[in-house]
Amino acid sequence: MRLALYQPDIPQNLGAAIRLSACLGLALEVIEPCGFPLTDAALKRSALDYGDKARITRHASFAAFRAAPEREGGRLVLVETDGAVSFQDFSFSTGDTLIFGRESAGSPGELYEAAQASVRVPMARGLRSLNVVAAAAVVLTEAMRQTGAWEKLD
Repeated sequence: MRLALYQPDIPQNLGAAIRLSACLGLALEVIEPCGFPLTDAALKRSALDYGDKARITRHASFAAFRAAPEREGGRLVLVETDGAVSFQDFSFSTGDTLIFGRESAGSPGELYEAAQASVRVPMARGLRSLNVVAAAAVVLTEAMRQTGAWEKLD
């Protein structure tokens, strides 16, 4: 299972995603351009002391992300506020890549078109969305439970 961020806007969210993916033993894919300068130094600063424990792949564009070998073995699952089904009702697979849109603008049409599935996190009425990394943690919890990934961490 992999986590992907599409053109992240907020460096602190990227840092939190790096920490989350490192702690859960997942690969993280960052699709550029980002809403901030993503230099090697900035990436190292965002990662704090988790950078050497994280498996991070940077893609120069969404086209490069789609062409990567990792897309061959699994589905692209879009996590979005208007996803087709609740994440609890979705059957996750070990080869899935969970992709999240931009914090400021959500997911553009190209993400919806490329995704083989879309899921949502149910929320209280009238609220816009969870923080992108909070949503990732919620959905990953269920995806990892379904695929037995938690047992592999200890």
